[in-house]
Amino acid sequence: MAKENKKEYRFDTQCLHAGHDVFETNSISPIIHQSVAYPYESAEYAAKLFRYEIEGFTYGRIDNPTNKIFEDRLAILELTEKALATSSGMAAEFIACMRLLEQGDEFVSSGTVYGGTNQLFTQTFPRMGITAKMVYNPENLDKWSNSITNKTKFLFVESPSNPNLFIGDIEALSKLAHENEIPLIIDNTIATPALQQPIALGADIIVHSATKHISGNSTCISGAIAGSAEYIDDLRSTDYRNIGPAISPFNSWLLLLGLETLGLRMKRHSENAQVIAEFLEDHSKVVSVNYPGLKSHPQHELAKKQMSAYSSLLSFVTKGELDDAKNVIDAFQLIIHTGHLGTTKTLATHPAFSTHEQLTQEERIAIGIPDTMIRLSIGIEDVDDLIEDLDRALSKIH
Repeated sequence: MAKENKKEYRFDTQCLHAGHDVFETNSISPIIHQSVAYPYESAEYAAKLFRYEIEGFTYGRIDNPTNKIFEDRLAILELTEKALATSSGMAAEFIACMRLLEQGDEFVSSGTVYGGTNQLFTQTFPRMGITAKMVYNPENLDKWSNSITNKTKFLFVESPSNPNLFIGDIEALSKLAHENEIPLIIDNTIATPALQQPIALGADIIVHSATKHISGNSTCISGAIAGSAEYIDDLRSTDYRNIGPAISPFNSWLLLLGLETLGLRMKRHSENAQVIAEFLEDHSKVVSVNYPGLKSHPQHELAKKQMSAYSSLLSFVTKGELDDAKNVIDAFQLIIHTGHLGTTKTLATHPAFSTHEQLTQEERIAIGIPDTMIRLSIGIEDVDDLIEDLDRALSKIH
């Protein structure tokens, strides 16, 4: 007999149970509905489905029972009414923004965003007649306010940001957005709802690269959008349906497995990252460390207010020149050098020549990414093994 999911369950319980009725599926694990189409019980039933008059499944590019379990679970975790799964994080960002825009419109974004996001906003959108006003001092609320015009359709901030860990004041930005009768979009990829729930701080729309912590083990490219039922339903029936950035049911199933341990993993990621950040801050071969958990971080107090812990991502600047940073990365034995983050294993990236390679050196410097910056995504290994690997690698700097 089906039982109603209780929204008042606590976070870690929802990670395991939300959106899935074990009696309805006759399985304690979600079922993979690996199908592109579904039978309609009558012509009238099909007509109502396609007019969105009733709940149900129309076609695999638009909806799917396995995808719905993931979407329902994420919506509960993010405190939103609904969610929508996508083929990638970039697909999520693109259609989440595009639904709010028309040719000639503008939006305002923090300049400290992931390199792919920067290129989407500054290269792709202008080709569509859309202007992104990038705020390169995003801690200054006046910069945001002065960038808003009657053409502005939303504000966008990635917090914490990749790779320099800027923390946006979500409450203040949401207040500014609502004063101007526009929504605030938050990229919550780095924190996840386990550590930060932007809706509770006034945000309106959440985007994720679910490829990262939500998956947690580097098995699937995926994205997600969470927001009001009106917004998600409109998005699903228009741009999502027309463009086709659908997620596969198998990937949704992998994400559901990842969500089951999200709370546990994010605690361990954060504990390890805090120890590593403190170690690096005291290291003689390191110039500076970016991690919201450090008192030296410029938005440390804000991070304490908005987040329950500080996640896995940190970056640091080595002493020396470009070759010194490269030598450090090449000397890692345990830490893996790759263009990824948010997985159980510790990973290193050289942002200036990978994730932000598309930008000029001047543009990178403007957003705080020098050539000697190394980004670390701290995993759940024994932290002492990670420290030994870092110390050995840093000894390559003379």
